[in-house]
Amino acid sequence: MRILVVDDEKDVELLFRQKFRKEVKSKSLELVFAFSGQEALDILQRSNPPKVVYIFSDINMPGMTGLELLEEVKQLYPDIKISMISAYGDSDNYNRAINSGAKEFFTKPIDFVSLKEEIKGLIN
Repeated sequence: MRILVVDDEKDVELLFRQKFRKEVKSKSLELVFAFSGQEALDILQRSNPPKVVYIFSDINMPGMTGLELLEEVKQLYPDIKISMISAYGDSDNYNRAINSGAKEFFTKPIDFVSLKEEIKGLIN
């Protein structure tokens, strides 16, 4: 299963690679990274249909925000599941994300136990 992680902070890639090391090594999970909303859309458009089945995106990014990305992806690729993350657990972002079709909403620091459960539910 291919997952796209979208975050403008590049150190997130190293963190995800560490936390999902076993899953990547066993090839049950493939991680792809984008550092902007536009880069994420470019990755999705490389194959038709996209090979990505799940997107985990930060909300607060320069340029296209995660919420704008969410709305765009839901319109273009309604079958792709998306969860959002924010450093701020404010109800405004939460409500907008869930109402726009986000599967889940996480706050930083990421609870990787909950995220792994979320992903495991997609695999089964």
